Amino acid sequence: NSWRQDFFCEHLFHVPGRIPKWEGVRGQRWVYASYFENDFEFLHDLQTDPDQLRNLAKEPEYQDRLQQMRKRNAVLRESYGGEYSHELIPTRADLRAAKKPPAKKPPVVPPRKPNPPKESSKPNVILLISDDQAFTDYGFMAHPVIQTPHLDQLARESATFKRGYVPQALCRSSLATLITGLYPHQHHIVGNDPAPLGPGAKPGEYQALRNKLIANIDKYATVPQLLSEQGYLSHQSGKWWEGHYSRGGFTHGMTHGDPTRGGRHGDLGLKIGREGLAPVKEFIEEAQSKEKPFFVWYAPFLPHTPHNPPKRILDKYNDGQRSVQLAKYYAMCDWFDETCGELLGFVDQQGLRKDTVIIYVTDNGWIQRTPDMKLPAGWRTQYAPRSKQTANEGGTRTPIMVRWPGHVRPGMRGQLVSSIDVVPTILEICGSQPTSAMAGKNLVAVAQNAIIGHQALFGESYAHDIIDLDDINKTLLYRWVIQGDYKLLLSYDGIVNRYKATHVDKAAGPQLYNLLIDPHELDNLAETNPEIVKRLTDVLYSHWDHR
Repeated sequence: NSWRQDFFCEHLFHVPGRIPKWEGVRGQRWVYASYFENDFEFLHDLQTDPDQLRNLAKEPEYQDRLQQMRKRNAVLRESYGGEYSHELIPTRADLRAAKKPPAKKPPVVPPRKPNPPKESSKPNVILLISDDQAFTDYGFMAHPVIQTPHLDQLARESATFKRGYVPQALCRSSLATLITGLYPHQHHIVGNDPAPLGPGAKPGEYQALRNKLIANIDKYATVPQLLSEQGYLSHQSGKWWEGHYSRGGFTHGMTHGDPTRGGRHGDLGLKIGREGLAPVKEFIEEAQSKEKPFFVWYAPFLPHTPHNPPKRILDKYNDGQRSVQLAKYYAMCDWFDETCGELLGFVDQQGLRKDTVIIYVTDNGWIQRTPDMKLPAGWRTQYAPRSKQTANEGGTRTPIMVRWPGHVRPGMRGQLVSSIDVVPTILEICGSQPTSAMAGKNLVAVAQNAIIGHQALFGESYAHDIIDLDDINKTLLYRWVIQGDYKLLLSYDGIVNRYKATHVDKAAGPQLYNLLIDPHELDNLAETNPEIVKRLTDVLYSHWDHR
């Protein structure tokens, strides 16, 4: 009985497009493997299928066996030292990158010797949130012009989910999801503002509506509140719509939320990044001095308008060939990347890399409008059609990254993930538990193949202006579902108020796209594939029936 019954296999070498990275288990009868980058698993029964021609991974009667093999895979991996680490075993690409001088020199910060972390200490968490940036607009997402060296490095060090989404492509609603872990129809913060009341409004009437909208945040548990029960300090900087930072449970922060002093969507917090990172750095140092784990909400007003990048960055993109609007947007993405590099560099200088989880996401997409674009009548916004505020890929898709050295295997992932997964991930790795209302998954567990990812993703879009705070369906414009390669987008007759030109296609009927071959959603297949439309409609309404 000394002979082993199974063994662990892994393939870490990667030739793009030819040899995916994988790991698996081979036993006397069963063989299992998971490909990290393609969201693909196989399960074979060698007794009945020695040539491994029939993949049983998706067959219902073998799901118990599949789960057993996943768990066995995780046990064997941990017995051999856990997740692959670029720090312990650098690749040739890592070594080449180490020899290159840094593209941008971060400010010199005198290193301090941190207190050695206790073995039982909880990880710190930094949530990096980009503001109005297309999913294509990064070096690691193969943009041919925009330079994002620091985020490219983060992508190499993270489980990088290239098929990430936000449920709604509107900043306030999206940020509410990131702090509560709930869909818009659950947290009811479905627009940026109450609809304007017009000249006949009574004094204070509109502010009363704004206060009522903000009060939704008081009804639900937030990340800072739940982490405070685990001893965490938390800091808010950047975008924050829900009044004073303390209403979200933050112990520290920058936003006062006072409307008499210009409070709306961040006020003083919007200085972060554009005017340095001192408040965040000082908070991290304070948390260290108190030997407390910390959570940082870093949501700078970048690359968001106003597009006013430093001249030194703009000069890289203002080549006289592309429009100045596009050059400025490109430079804003570069500037945001620079601030992320400074913050991550500070984490390293404080000796906190191994004890700090970095999570990256965008609140919503943005396609820059340029003078040569053909636009719908009445178009006035700086973004182009099918981007911000819409349910299209240009509005809802974002890369999502998780870096946790020694715990998360780096690499590009093809699984479907969503910003609803961010809160459950943070809570579980910090020793807390998601609430029963949260539908997200732990991205660390998904990256490790300890649990299966989403079989379908869901989203919903509402108008920018909320007509009725007590009936969110009055401004419901779109709902969508992605399952496999297909995306179904249904439109509704919600009241738009402002930004009517953004939603000119909301009466177009069902829209069905094969995202594998049509990622820009140009070929509507709904009319020729009614059976797929019906199937995905059933999936959508089984998730949530708003009627």
